Amino acid sequence: MKISEIFQNGQPTLSLEVFPPKTSEVYDSVEKATNEIAALKPDFMSVTYGAAGSTRTYTTSIAANIEKAGVTALAHLTCVNASEETIRDQVLQLKDAGVDNILALRGDLPEGVEGTDDWIYKHASELIPVIKKYGDFCIGGACYPEKHPEAENLKSDIAGMKAKVDAGCEFLTTQMFFDNNIFYNYLYRLREAGVTVPVVAGIMPVTNAKQMARIIKLSQAFIPRRYVALLDRFSHDPAALKQAAIAYATDQIIDLFANGIDHVHIYTMNKPDVAAKIRENLSAIVPSCKSGE
Repeated sequence: MKISEIFQNGQPTLSLEVFPPKTSEVYDSVEKATNEIAALKPDFMSVTYGAAGSTRTYTTSIAANIEKAGVTALAHLTCVNASEETIRDQVLQLKDAGVDNILALRGDLPEGVEGTDDWIYKHASELIPVIKKYGDFCIGGACYPEKHPEAENLKSDIAGMKAKVDAGCEFLTTQMFFDNNIFYNYLYRLREAGVTVPVVAGIMPVTNAKQMARIIKLSQAFIPRRYVALLDRFSHDPAALKQAAIAYATDQIIDLFANGIDHVHIYTMNKPDVAAKIRENLSAIVPSCKSGE
């Protein structure tokens, strides 16, 4: 099923993200975790794509496995240093695997690379037409409530979002954020710029302090004082920190739904217990989270 069709039913949705293994040695354990997450029956599941396509084969196989479990899969695809031929091959593999949805991304710059001048495709908006050329996919894109780290300013970043939508992007999913007010302000600016596609709010329950330090470094996300206090108080106790992080993420999600945001995406980090607990916390709020569905 296409995600655009899921969004059309007018109900709140909760989707979950997983990442594929980097090597064959851990494939079985990752597949087990993703199967457990798929058993929660989210509205859809996304599967990430390793740097420069390093996990492309595993992305396809995990996405195909999700589809076999009866859950709609969203496969990530990047154009980092790619040719039309390599993009075509990956798109056709996803098509053969029964995947109807692709998240079109530029992708992270490979280590040591500072620019994109020598690349054929420099932006996700240039990738979208190539995907459409080789299959009838529902295509989504990524957006950044605090702007992309490489963008000159938020205005130019939002112009990039408009270019994605004009190219055929049917929905956007945000980078993780920890302050809902930042998201609300960003959504207002998107709508003001004429971007009217559904925007899915991305939430990450950060269950260890080292993970948070890495997130800050990579995404430059603003960390509210409330979350800093949580990390300071519970970082020495993994069980307590996990419980507190789940509670914080749940509170964020409930606030989003209460304020009219219909679609939330959870970055699970392949942790079925975390995904299951948040789903349980939303059992009376999101139709797909009701027991037995």
